[in-house]
Amino acid sequence: MNFLIPANSKKSMMIFGLFYPFDLILFGSGVGVTLLLMMILPIANTAMAFIAIAPAVITGFLVFPVPNYHNVLTVIIGVWNFFTTRQKFVWKGWCILDEEKQEDKK
Repeated sequence: MNFLIPANSKKSMMIFGLFYPFDLILFGSGVGVTLLLMMILPIANTAMAFIAIAPAVITGFLVFPVPNYHNVLTVIIGVWNFFTTRQKFVWKGWCILDEEKQEDKK
């Protein structure tokens, strides 16, 4: 009873094999805000230009694919959850008797 699960089975649920719909909505909203800022702000100096393109750059960074993770936003959420939630690891140990007890319950 061996099961073979392909390594990329989750990629079929993504758009282009890289992005979830939320990622594209997030990036699209960042690009939209950037376009609005470019029309509203005077892009005469470098500081205003950086302010205008900041939303697209930040959201692009958040949805950028990272090896072994979906994207940078996933990494940040994982790190945030790790440091802000209570970590409780119950040590059960390894014991052959535990396996027998589980088999008896079935």
